[in-house]
Amino acid sequence: MSERGFSLYDIEQFIREAGAEKVTEDAVMNLERELEKLTEKLTNKAMRYANHAGRKKLIKREDVALARKVSSHYSNYSNPAALRRKARITNAASIRHI
Repeated sequence: MSERGFSLYDIEQFIREAGAEKVTEDAVMNLERELEKLTEKLTNKAMRYANHAGRKKLIKREDVALARKVSSHYSNYSNPAALRRKARITNAASIRHI
């Protein structure tokens, strides 16, 4: 069994601090899985950026920040409502016809 980065108690506290009065064990376990997936994705991207910078064994804060920035940019595209908000035209005169 793998060692946890966060204790289940800590995860439950995160959920409670977000405003939940009651938290099921299933919710805590689900959030733990999602945190593990997110952490793995960010770490892999940060490692690619570090390798690109010529560092094979050292991940710097900047690598993680870049991975987070790029991940958050693309995650907006999985939300159709976010796309509609970004695509809103505020000035009709700014539209160029092809």
